[in-house]
Amino acid sequence: MDNKKQIILDLVADYIKEKKASKTWTPGKDWIQYSGPWFNEQEHIGAVDTLLDEWFILGQKGREFELKFAPYLGKKDGIFVNSGSSANLLMVSLLRTARGGDLAKGSKFITPVVCFPTTINPLIQNGFVPVFVDVELPNLNLNLDQVEKLLQEDPEIKGIIFAHVLGNPPDMDRLMELVKKYNLIYLEDTCDALGSTWDGKPLGSFGDISTCSFFPAHHMTTGEGGFVAVNSAKKRMALASLRDWGRACYCNTTKPGNVMTGTACGCRFGSWFKGHDDIVFDHRYVFEEIGYNLKPTEMQAAMGLAQLNKLEEMHTRRKHNFKKLYDIFSEYPDYFYLPTVHDKADTSWFGYLVTLKDGLHFTKSQFVDHLEEAKIQTRSYFTGNALLHPAYQELAKEYGNPREQFPVATKSTIDTFFLGVYPGITDSQLDYIAHVVDDFLKNI
Repeated sequence: MDNKKQIILDLVADYIKEKKASKTWTPGKDWIQYSGPWFNEQEHIGAVDTLLDEWFILGQKGREFELKFAPYLGKKDGIFVNSGSSANLLMVSLLRTARGGDLAKGSKFITPVVCFPTTINPLIQNGFVPVFVDVELPNLNLNLDQVEKLLQEDPEIKGIIFAHVLGNPPDMDRLMELVKKYNLIYLEDTCDALGSTWDGKPLGSFGDISTCSFFPAHHMTTGEGGFVAVNSAKKRMALASLRDWGRACYCNTTKPGNVMTGTACGCRFGSWFKGHDDIVFDHRYVFEEIGYNLKPTEMQAAMGLAQLNKLEEMHTRRKHNFKKLYDIFSEYPDYFYLPTVHDKADTSWFGYLVTLKDGLHFTKSQFVDHLEEAKIQTRSYFTGNALLHPAYQELAKEYGNPREQFPVATKSTIDTFFLGVYPGITDSQLDYIAHVVDDFLKNI
């Protein structure tokens, strides 16, 4: 059986190598994707090997991945979940638990109005109140002047949550001064910023809790997947409970993938219900939180372990591709805002942000249509002004005219998009992008 298994894995490796070697790209015919997985045969071998072992739910590989990945966000430990969105949901939900601080409903959190919905939605879903600030050009990070003004005016604000824009942080020194001065809870969404640092410290290490995403568009991928990182063992246990239906049992932490040799607590059957000592019950089915089922699979963990071996290479390629796109657009400073990077930041880019300046003789739609017709994928910068979306119309009422209240956010809705920098984009494809951009701007 072991020989047969090895033959299967060798065939998987050969298949993937041949498939990648035969891949071609024809300019104008084949798409330049803005994102995608950066795999070789190792991720596929890991996935198939797990399937052949027939342990499907999160187990030993999952726990190994959790312990190996947490330091990349500057934390001691964390939990692997089924998506970055779930990671943000659990990060915020933790605050409602006794072990996470028992924060009251109605607590206010500052968040930028330009975001991905999963920084706003968990606040609403947990009964907290988002308090919006505008963003700044050229990088679309949250406006720290507005943050400070709100904190001075409203002592009821308890925390702040935001994502580093396409991997590029705001002034983290100033932010952390505000966090300390006003005793804020800082929830750090690092879903787009894996590998970025500030003053040598990884993004993810600054927040009380931090998250990451392993969606295929992100810096590394497990197909779908996400992570919540913490330094507290108590909070880690609460997060694991929230992820696993609210279970009190902590076997997934200390005895992952082992259900045959007793429980981690050594007392599976006992009197677990307070005030009901006469009832003996199975600890595996005792629930202490109002939880979810947000677990990933063991196969995803195997893929994640393989991806960790490529992180430095992927960061290097992202930075290289960003620099090539920056050089392309720097030829047209009268047309576009060019991204800037703080002296203390070292950014592993998620994408290249393009924002048109005012008063041009062409629109974003015309430019994007030209790129898409040339088979170059583009993406809007997530929500733009979130308060223009149908889902948030009730929140929008608090701000009068949100289009005017948040002018930079509104501009980003009208004039911003981004291009990909993922490792699979080649220099030939970047040269083609340069040609297509030049063709539009010189002939419009």
